[in-house]
Amino acid sequence: MPKAYWGEIKDPVHGYVYVTEAEKTVIDSYPMQRLRRLRQLAGSEYVYPGANHTRFEHCVGVMYLAGKVLENPNISRVATDEEAEVARIAALLHDVGHGPFSHVFEHLLIRDLDKTHEDITTWLVEKSEVADKLGKMGYSATEISKLAVGKLHKPGKAFLDQVISSAVDVDKQDFIVRDTYHTGAEYGFIDVFRLIHALDVLGENLAVELGALSALESFIIARIESFKSIYFHRVGRAAQIMLAKAMEKANEELGLTAFKTPEEYLAMDDYTVWAAAKKCEKSRRIIEDLERRRMLKCAYERTFYEKDAMISNIFSRDAYRQQVQAEIAHEAGVTVEAVIIDVPTVPSVPYHHSALMENMEIPVFSKTQAGEKTLYRLSEISKIFETLKGFINILRVYTDMENRERVEKATAKVLGKIPSTAKISY
Repeated sequence: MPKAYWGEIKDPVHGYVYVTEAEKTVIDSYPMQRLRRLRQLAGSEYVYPGANHTRFEHCVGVMYLAGKVLENPNISRVATDEEAEVARIAALLHDVGHGPFSHVFEHLLIRDLDKTHEDITTWLVEKSEVADKLGKMGYSATEISKLAVGKLHKPGKAFLDQVISSAVDVDKQDFIVRDTYHTGAEYGFIDVFRLIHALDVLGENLAVELGALSALESFIIARIESFKSIYFHRVGRAAQIMLAKAMEKANEELGLTAFKTPEEYLAMDDYTVWAAAKKCEKSRRIIEDLERRRMLKCAYERTFYEKDAMISNIFSRDAYRQQVQAEIAHEAGVTVEAVIIDVPTVPSVPYHHSALMENMEIPVFSKTQAGEKTLYRLSEISKIFETLKGFINILRVYTDMENRERVEKATAKVLGKIPSTAKISY
């Protein structure tokens, strides 16, 4: 039982989550309670009606899983009780910096302020009422603010950051299980607790014991399937692009990135920004379209390996993408604004789960009967991982309903130069 036990929260995914007095104090703070008004998957509810879960419940789930990792005897032997308490609170606060509609707001933060939601998380934990509450309970707000985004860098204790931010962190473990549960798009079972029990610390880093290879492979497959069926779903993505455009257009009038204090930032949530954007002349029409489910339409879609130079440019270079966009618009005889090129890395709607598609290694190890441990890279051991670890490049072109056919033909003509060998059958 956790120390200074307060009570429990019934979570639909993990069951009963036991909460300490200190955790309850943080949960009841305004920055945490605001997360009840930020949906986890803004836009996905247009595809999956059940996807109305919030950042709040996700954060409670991440706290719970962080606690389970720190209870693992392999981890608890190298972490103190105080570090375990701090890790749970940091996990609870890890998403507190998200803006309205979660990742959709990120492009405004990056474009106008050169900040990410992680930067805002650190700022809020150190400067909002959370800091006072943590201080009164004897915790360091600075330490927790850094650990919440995986940047504490405590000497000899890299694993503490990795519990919250790594290739197999508790954030991903929770959101994949939670998002598949709420959408119903459960393409792959993840045995989270098998993974957690297989974790160990080698040197100062987290590694996964090879006995859990099947669980690890299932986790990777579930991430990729979730990417295709949930996070990068054609219609969900259309809704996100529309929300991003509405906020872009309304930003000047509403000052969405003009906040100076934590209180001003925290006043923005899905409800307040939706209502304000609906009243704003420049963004009103987009919000009305969303209310009537008049979505942008996908006129073109292809999936590629990251091999062809032209494709790599479309995916990685803003200026190149704008040039292609202008070419398609010219060919179709529509305004440039009527053509939207969407790829997972596009800055205007950053897909921050995109790290799941990037080249990343997961350290794994085998153990002899004598207890000797040998470290490997997962790609050396798993053919599945070696095959799947590359970036899936999905390219889509969106436009409005009336221009769909013209844009479809124009895109096929402009992008017809792409060799068919670049295509991948998904």
